[in-house]
Amino acid sequence: MSSVATPSYDHLLGQARTQAVRKARLVAVILAVCLAALAITGFFDPARFIEGGPAIAQLASEMVPPNFSRWQHWLKPLLDTLAMSIAGTVLAVLLSLPLALLAAANTSPNPWVYHSARTLLAALRSVPEIILGILFVAAVGFGALPGVLALALHSVGMVGKFYAEAIEHVDPKPLEAASAAGASRMQVITHSVMPQVLPQLADITIYRWEYHFRASAVLGIVGAGGIGFELMAALRLINYAEVSAILLAILACVVVVDGIGAALRKRLR
Repeated sequence: MSSVATPSYDHLLGQARTQAVRKARLVAVILAVCLAALAITGFFDPARFIEGGPAIAQLASEMVPPNFSRWQHWLKPLLDTLAMSIAGTVLAVLLSLPLALLAAANTSPNPWVYHSARTLLAALRSVPEIILGILFVAAVGFGALPGVLALALHSVGMVGKFYAEAIEHVDPKPLEAASAAGASRMQVITHSVMPQVLPQLADITIYRWEYHFRASAVLGIVGAGGIGFELMAALRLINYAEVSAILLAILACVVVVDGIGAALRKRLR
């Protein structure tokens, strides 16, 4: 009878050491890149921090105490910001799901469609919301609509990518069983793919909605409506006490939105 050769202890120990050395080298390279990035951006220049200290202290003194005297005027812009975040999320999901199915290797009809969908998603997420906001303000005018379009279009690139990755990681056995039973491509997707990924897609969607609320506040600065418009007006008037009050109002709303998102994720599990 032939005996099966088993790796010796020294051989296994040598493999473990080799893997540990490779990981250590990778970590060292990552740390070196991070330190280089900090150095290039001037993080290790103490003189700049020392010179900026008095200006920061002066700005902080002008922001305290916050001025909430105009809080009634912020309710409508805050509601607009919330509406923008919800509408942008809905539109992003409606556009992202079909693209994600085309950009996932296990549901895409062919490699050409797969690479085209991946390229489109990469192109959409490469343009920041603020740039899209400026373009849509120029196209459709001021207000919440350009903010919704900017949020949705940029988020299609991100949400579609996350959706596609979730779809690619589903268990292939139900897909193979459905295909062997004669199910069409659409039936395989609706009965074998979607039931597996719906919880993950819900998590991704809720996280994106939370992000959209914060992004909506920034888009208001370029004329896309919402509380960002009030923030920009206070900054232009150099009314830093009101700026700090608006920032606190935005913070309170972000905390509420995050809490709602956490509650929704628990219910959808």
